Amino acid sequence: MYPAELVKPMREDLTKVGFTELHTANDVEEALKKEGTTLVIVNSVCGCAAANARPGAAMSLQNDKKPTNLVTVFAGVDREAVDAARASMVPFPPSSPSMALFKDGELVHMLERHHIEGRPAQMIAENLKDAYNEYC
Repeated sequence: MYPAELVKPMREDLTKVGFTELHTANDVEEALKKEGTTLVIVNSVCGCAAANARPGAAMSLQNDKKPTNLVTVFAGVDREAVDAARASMVPFPPSSPSMALFKDGELVHMLERHHIEGRPAQMIAENLKDAYNEYC
């Protein structure tokens, strides 16, 4: 587990743009039950989360269509919530960072770490915007 003071600014990268943190399996289950679209981000301390994933997620929200619900879990911190989120992302293997778009509880779009690592934040944002335009 990472110390709270280490991950606080990394959490805030997402909460300051409207994401709600989930800490338990029940939190994740309740979030995914909501009608509409829900973007779930598995946040991470890694460099690709800092340089690509979190900025890309924030940029993606500059779009006419966007998810109804924005939530995040933190790998290496919120183990129970991360496990529940990843269980909802099957058949995709666990990875962090990762981003999953759900519509009415059904997984409709997924970005795994290998889609994020080494790609500019703008490319990730455009990928998410395309998904929002299709599903939101």
